[in-house]
Amino acid sequence: MTQSSHNEVDVRSLVPAQRHRKIFELVDQLAVGGAFVLVNDHDPKPLYYQLEAEYPRQFSWTYLERGPEVWRVEIGRQQKAA
Repeated sequence: MTQSSHNEVDVRSLVPAQRHRKIFELVDQLAVGGAFVLVNDHDPKPLYYQLEAEYPRQFSWTYLERGPEVWRVEIGRQQKAA
């Protein structure tokens, strides 16, 4: 897994079972207003639903690139739910 200076996290080298755990760790560590770009080899839409269940309305999800080979999504941390 590589992480560049502009907070891009490429999970394509991880086995799928490790990807979500790693991404959840990164979301946990994000400060409010912080963000990182997830790089994946498929649409990470199932991850969106998992994050929404775990962190309701606490993160942003912005597609930067939509395949077909590379998917890039900016995931940002918003205010914690009251």
